[in-house]
Amino acid sequence: TATLSALIGADSKGVTTSLTTKWASTPLLLEASEFLAEESQEMFWDFVEANQNIKGEHDGSLNRASALLSTVQLNMLKFALSLRAYSATVHSFQQIASNEPPPSGCSAFFNVHGEKSCDTEKLTALMETAAERPKPYLFKSDHRFPGSNPDTPVIILYAEIGSSEFTMFHQLMLSKVNKGLATYVLRHYLASPSSRRVYLSGYGVELAIKNQEYKAKDDTQVQGAEVNATLMGENDPVDEVQGFLFGKLKTLYPELKEQLKELRKHLVESTNEMAPLKVWQMQDLSFQTAARILAAPSSDALNVMRDLSQNFPTKARSITKTVVSSELRKEMEENQKFFKGTLGLQPGDSALFINGLHIDLDTQDIFSVFEVLRSEARVMEGLRSLLIETPFIHDILKLNVQPSDSDYAVDIRNPAVNWMNNLETDSRYGSWPYSVQELLRPTFPGVIRQIRKNFHNLVVILDPTHESSAELLNVAEMFYSNNIPLRIGLVFVVSDVDEIDGMEDAGVALLRAFNYITEELDAPAAFDTIISMFNRVPSGGKLSVGDVVKVLEKKFPYVEVGSILGPDSTYDDNRKVWFCFYKTSNNVRLGLINNPSDSPSEENSRVARAIWAAMQTQTANNAKNYITKLAKEETAKALETGADVTQFTVGGMDVALFKSAFEGPKFDFLLSHTVYCRDVLKLGKGQRAVISNGRIIGPLEDGEVFNQDDFLLLESIILKTSGERIKSKVQQFGVEEDRASDLVMKIDSLLSSQPKGEARIEHAFADDQYSAVKIRPTEGDVYFDMVAVIDPVTRDAQKLAPLLLVLKKLVNVNLRVFMNCQSKLSDLPLKSFYRYVLEPEVLFQTDGSFSPGPLAKFLDMPQTPLFTLNLNTPESWMVESIRTRYDLDNIYLEEVCFLIVAAEYELEHLLLEGHCFDVSTGQPPRGLQFTLGTPSDPVIVDTIVMANLGYFQLKANPGAWILKLRKGRSDEIYKIYSHDGTDSPADADDLIVVLNNFKSRIIKVKVQKRPEKFSEELLSDGTQENDSGFWESLTRGFTGGVKTEESKQEKDDVINIFSVASGHLYERFLRIMMLSVLKNTKTPVKFWFLKNYLSPAFKEFIPYMAEQYGFQYELVQYKWPRWLHQQTEKQRIIWGYKILFLDVLFPLSVDKFLFVDADQIVRTDLKELRDFDLEGAPYGYTPFCESRREMDGFRFWKSGYWASHLAGRKYHISALYVVDLKKFRKIAAGDRLRGQYQGLSQDPNSLSNLDQDLPNNMIHQVPIKSLPQEWLWCETWCDDNSKKKAKTIDLCNNPQTKEPKLQAAVRIVAEWSDYDQEIKRLQNRVQERGAENHTTQKDKPGTYIT
Repeated sequence: TATLSALIGADSKGVTTSLTTKWASTPLLLEASEFLAEESQEMFWDFVEANQNIKGEHDGSLNRASALLSTVQLNMLKFALSLRAYSATVHSFQQIASNEPPPSGCSAFFNVHGEKSCDTEKLTALMETAAERPKPYLFKSDHRFPGSNPDTPVIILYAEIGSSEFTMFHQLMLSKVNKGLATYVLRHYLASPSSRRVYLSGYGVELAIKNQEYKAKDDTQVQGAEVNATLMGENDPVDEVQGFLFGKLKTLYPELKEQLKELRKHLVESTNEMAPLKVWQMQDLSFQTAARILAAPSSDALNVMRDLSQNFPTKARSITKTVVSSELRKEMEENQKFFKGTLGLQPGDSALFINGLHIDLDTQDIFSVFEVLRSEARVMEGLRSLLIETPFIHDILKLNVQPSDSDYAVDIRNPAVNWMNNLETDSRYGSWPYSVQELLRPTFPGVIRQIRKNFHNLVVILDPTHESSAELLNVAEMFYSNNIPLRIGLVFVVSDVDEIDGMEDAGVALLRAFNYITEELDAPAAFDTIISMFNRVPSGGKLSVGDVVKVLEKKFPYVEVGSILGPDSTYDDNRKVWFCFYKTSNNVRLGLINNPSDSPSEENSRVARAIWAAMQTQTANNAKNYITKLAKEETAKALETGADVTQFTVGGMDVALFKSAFEGPKFDFLLSHTVYCRDVLKLGKGQRAVISNGRIIGPLEDGEVFNQDDFLLLESIILKTSGERIKSKVQQFGVEEDRASDLVMKIDSLLSSQPKGEARIEHAFADDQYSAVKIRPTEGDVYFDMVAVIDPVTRDAQKLAPLLLVLKKLVNVNLRVFMNCQSKLSDLPLKSFYRYVLEPEVLFQTDGSFSPGPLAKFLDMPQTPLFTLNLNTPESWMVESIRTRYDLDNIYLEEVCFLIVAAEYELEHLLLEGHCFDVSTGQPPRGLQFTLGTPSDPVIVDTIVMANLGYFQLKANPGAWILKLRKGRSDEIYKIYSHDGTDSPADADDLIVVLNNFKSRIIKVKVQKRPEKFSEELLSDGTQENDSGFWESLTRGFTGGVKTEESKQEKDDVINIFSVASGHLYERFLRIMMLSVLKNTKTPVKFWFLKNYLSPAFKEFIPYMAEQYGFQYELVQYKWPRWLHQQTEKQRIIWGYKILFLDVLFPLSVDKFLFVDADQIVRTDLKELRDFDLEGAPYGYTPFCESRREMDGFRFWKSGYWASHLAGRKYHISALYVVDLKKFRKIAAGDRLRGQYQGLSQDPNSLSNLDQDLPNNMIHQVPIKSLPQEWLWCETWCDDNSKKKAKTIDLCNNPQTKEPKLQAAVRIVAEWSDYDQEIKRLQNRVQERGAENHTTQKDKPGTYIT
């Protein structure tokens, strides 16, 4: 640490935070190969080929990759390696290999249909017998060697690219593939993984300033806190202090090094004095910060924004002196109208757009941003390769050719539509209201409101001679006669040949009859008449001319029918107009790809060769006529019987040229078409498909017809969604005709290959002269167009500034950062320091080795505030603190004896999330359980499905996992019906899910009740104590067998106690609470702790305590679901965990538990509370004491909102409660509490004591049983007389005296100090033992770790 103290000054202190994986560090070479595999499998194999026998080289692999990649792609690769984004992918293969498991003594091995070996001699024999064994399951992420014959045995090679063993095996596999003998699949496998861990980035670290109203700091001295001095580099101090750039000053004036150090120290000290600001000084802080940022040169502006927002509490005082120009205010106000109107952003909101795509900062993490960048880069480089100029590239991108869903509207303003009714003018609807306001009136779901407006239109396109026409018309007639608010129109599709009249064609007859009656009477009468004509048609039959004539003669007996229907009829209106409504123009070029079902030979390829020869040698029109003739039924029959294809040539063809092409000896084109269909289109032999501008429609089913109408519809969809727009853009380039058509096709297929998403947003800001930071792109190169809208004094700015700095280094950007400030602030807008851990590329040290890895550094921190440290990670990460002696909840730098508080975290799990529904009811199957595991260990984790959104989450890590319904009631009552987002084929019973990246993984599962269990429910009522029955429990007891959800301890033999704590002081209280329970309770106890916030010290000590006092314990955890309103303050998050997830935190086997607050002391046997009769309520709480009269002024529940809401009921305290989980789940209490929380928590002023206010607010929906007052005594609210009857004592905060907790504990509870000393003695013994031998967690006694 010598260099360290010299570096940051002896008095300066700081905090560092690192986050590593649980798994071993993966070689960058393998991570690079996975990056290339996402570009294309060909690139992956080229890279593999280039990297043989190179183990131990670092930078060489980047050079070899750069040969395959463009500049943008290479920068993306460097970024991916810096993020270690593909470490999870490489490790997932390692986990798949360990499931095999590897044969002993092999550093690489192969598997042929289940038989494994690393002996090359055995390969041939294993391949010969392979057909007798089932083919292995291949994952979507597997690397198959291109050109492998799919019908041959599959060899899976597990090896490390670059090693000598790999080269030998790889050459052997290639020899087999090239002879067409095998399908070769490569999976990464490291025989001896590294001892290091992967240092992750892409997360934020916050040091929040804690409110010190109630002192909650532990006074125990920290023992032996070591600092990891290697984490600091030579050039780390924050460069700018109060406007002085010390980095530059040191290089300019090396002789003043000492004096500069003194000046810097003085400035740091004066800045870090965080004297509170007055309210009038805070009002304009947002605008003043923006002005400071905009005053900097544009190249430095982002650095200034990062520095000010991330260290705001110490910068605020100097910012208050900044003057804000009127131009800046005026321009920002104009822009804010646009932000609000077009983007829906209020002042103070933030947003980021990349090429017009909205990046949602709340839900998207750096890994999804990286995906967006890559996908955009692919399209932009693709457009660039078509020689399109850079400015045009952005025009084309914004064409929005990918509709976010496939709905489209048909324009019905067309003369071809004959309207039957008009809601706005017809007298039959005269009594309906006309006002649009009616839409807001409540009505039954699914009812169309009766308003006299043509809001809803039904257009029936009708071919009168088709058998389904009668049915369609009946539906329309039903709507019409029942006065459903629907305007109904008919379009008649009939023959447009003039010679055909109504006496020979029923369609023409119907149209003429309809037109006649409309003219004579009106459209509704004509509609009625048509209905009567169709009523004559027997079911399944077709309309005939006779049906039309009969009805006409009956309705109009004096009219000559021939004059209406015959050749001289004048009632042909709209006979041909339908064509333009129903058909489209001809904007199509047609090509043909052959995909034969057999290997091509001269005999079986005659038709294919004839068509090809015609297309190669004849004019387009002649070729079309010839192919049309070949396609006729009778021609096909003649060809089968041996007729010569040249017999069918059509006039105008150059027959000699055609013959020479046809009779040529080669059919290579068929072979290349076959390979193209197999490898590019992924079609099976003989499968058919239609490709339109790069979109594949197919493969078509065997009997499926794709006819003329389908082609017309496809053409019109393509034209409407993308064709017309791209065509008009391409016409601006002034390219010649043929190349223009190619360009339209290529651009369309490029744009449509992108994932479907939201539409791109066109920016039209008022101005960017005074209120935006502008960074121009390098001329000529492809650039990303980025727009950020930001308030510089928000959490979003703390995250966005470092992200934009990295993106600017990573890619060529045209960046505009618009300020979106809030005025009239009444409080300090940011009360935290923040670091976002992200580097644009991997850092190497001078000797070529890795630098230790990215970490968050808070240097030169003020020493007076009390800080709490929080990690802000991607949604699907579960992290835990693993090594630190300090209390990360209460960091007080003034008392820290070392320079650095080093916090180390580990990524414990990647979450697999999902939504599950019952197909028959459409509802989530509450109480259904899933398990996740591997073939050898099927139940590693389990979970319960919530009723909210059918949500479930499972804790996993990279690898291939098997998801099943849990053995027991779940899989007895239900079976899996379908699934989406997994890696299994649709019909699989067990679902395979591969987690192979750091992004969120969300699956959808539909389940169905087994027919014989249709009337059974998963959550049986609490009244039948034992559903499984006596005999079943006996057999289970004797046979042991599978661990099912029912295998629980006898109900009476254990008391379950749940508690949460965070910070060393509360953990100290928690240990004392446990001791007080154990001293007074005779029945065995099992403690359940929320693992998410426990310190490493507590997790290390608890097994020894369990051994000493003979209790069981389990650590449970649940990640706050992304769809539930997030809390940002750690204290409120912990309160949320006390109440929001009770139904899913515990296994179904736990029927009842007690919650006991950490700062409570128990003085009685808790069995009494466990057995207390809740009289049907799901939980029981103690009401607040009313007996200490001098506190009346602080009893907030006695007046205002609470008094009226409770309506005479008691307000209950959340320090102690008992929950009947069976009842709780049965009435969906958890789902109701979460629903109410979601509604109330959006308002920052509601639920100020979340864990207590929520159940009290829900007292009418989820009843509370009031426990007798003696169950909870606390000095603040209860008088001294009642203390002697107290069964538990709670150390409530006292709003009058604000007495610190520790002081109160010693004063109020006589036995507290004795308990404290007893635990300290045990801790000392454990420490002495620990010094002698380090046991691992698994060796420790008495543990029940989940």
